[in-house]
Amino acid sequence: MEGASFGAGRAGAALDPVSFAKRPQTLLRVASWVFSIAVFGPIINEGYVNTDSGPELRCVFNGNAGACRFGVALGLGAFIACAAFLLLDARFQQISSVRDRRRAVLLDLGFSGFWSFLWFVGFCFLTNQWQRTAPGPGTEQAGDAARAAIAFSFFSILSWVALTVKALQRFRLGTDMSLFATEQLGATAGQAYPGYPVGSGVEGTETYQSPPFTETLDTSPKGYQVPAY
Repeated sequence: MEGASFGAGRAGAALDPVSFAKRPQTLLRVASWVFSIAVFGPIINEGYVNTDSGPELRCVFNGNAGACRFGVALGLGAFIACAAFLLLDARFQQISSVRDRRRAVLLDLGFSGFWSFLWFVGFCFLTNQWQRTAPGPGTEQAGDAARAAIAFSFFSILSWVALTVKALQRFRLGTDMSLFATEQLGATAGQAYPGYPVGSGVEGTETYQSPPFTETLDTSPKGYQVPAY
């Protein structure tokens, strides 16, 4: 676990390729990257078949071109995003600013959650269109490609949800460390600096026996008599 706010305490540390490759987050990104290829690749290669009436191509998913376009766009988007986030993970240790690290983690969290939702929508959409597809020569020819796209759409849901959970854990850890550092700083700043030792504030009654800078006046000086009238 990273020992400072969003790992800022380890900024500038050299990247260890072996440990980086073994990280669960890296393995999940690679798996999601492979799953995305397995979704848009079959659709591009075999997702369009000839119609019974002519050489015109139609989408194998019930002839709905939107289903094929959505599957390709979803897979290509995931492919590019996985490559970009892998690069970001590799460069993450070089980011020294806590604010920039927090933004990177929030970007990962938001995008992973959003793409998990899109994969769920895509899986339901492709499955529904495939169930409505009428059997035919073209459907049987491209059936394996359609089923592969649907299966790996489901696997992509799992991998992207796992990425969302990992990003959420990183965000919570970084936030907790930030709060901890803030509390410690606040507690330290609130303490008063020790001053010079002072007395109890109570002076003894024997401190002074007489008022200072005064003399005892003799009310009846010698050699002087009060005149009688």
